[in-house]
Amino acid sequence: MPPQRVERRRSIHTPAGRVALVHALAHIEFNAINLALDAIWRFGGMPPAFYLDWLRVADEEALHFSLLAGHLATLDARYGDLPAHNSLWEMADKTAGDVLARMALVPRTLEARGLDASPPVRAKLAAAGDHDAAAIIDIILRDEVGHVAIGNHWYRWLCAGRGLDPVATYAELAARFQAPRLRPPFNLAARRAAGFDEIELALLEGQAVQ
Repeated sequence: MPPQRVERRRSIHTPAGRVALVHALAHIEFNAINLALDAIWRFGGMPPAFYLDWLRVADEEALHFSLLAGHLATLDARYGDLPAHNSLWEMADKTAGDVLARMALVPRTLEARGLDASPPVRAKLAAAGDHDAAAIIDIILRDEVGHVAIGNHWYRWLCAGRGLDPVATYAELAARFQAPRLRPPFNLAARRAAGFDEIELALLEGQAVQ
């Protein structure tokens, strides 16, 4: 359902609050499996390495989902017990007609938000005593750096092939497809490891919603 219709999560220090948070994370990872596979299925004419990259991403996202679904079971819950938002698939639908827009706005925008969100989420889970969930977040963050790097690689490859400036093109695509404005704090170390350059990071911080 639309994000604004999803009930706000309860305190993570309650069992119901932890279930809601882990369920929301599992939903993101489940969507990420399908987003990677959709890129393989939808966009023809790319180099073979493109399809191998996104198949690897799908495999790792499936691992993340399985870990979170298994953890939900220890909390006496399962994926599908709670409503979930559709914002990831809204962007997938918007970018279905252009692989450049998909690479710009799914891995480089929506998935990169996970790089920023993972450390505070991990800290909250650890503070609530859920160290198993915190350990899963460590795995997810490690792998997501590589996933965003794949998105950066193919975005820049496509820009080079079309004679486009990556920074200016990203700004134009973000405005045209109404990508979400990003909020600090940013995980700059993870973003650098994923291939964002200093110009992009400076623009990100300068344009961020406070």
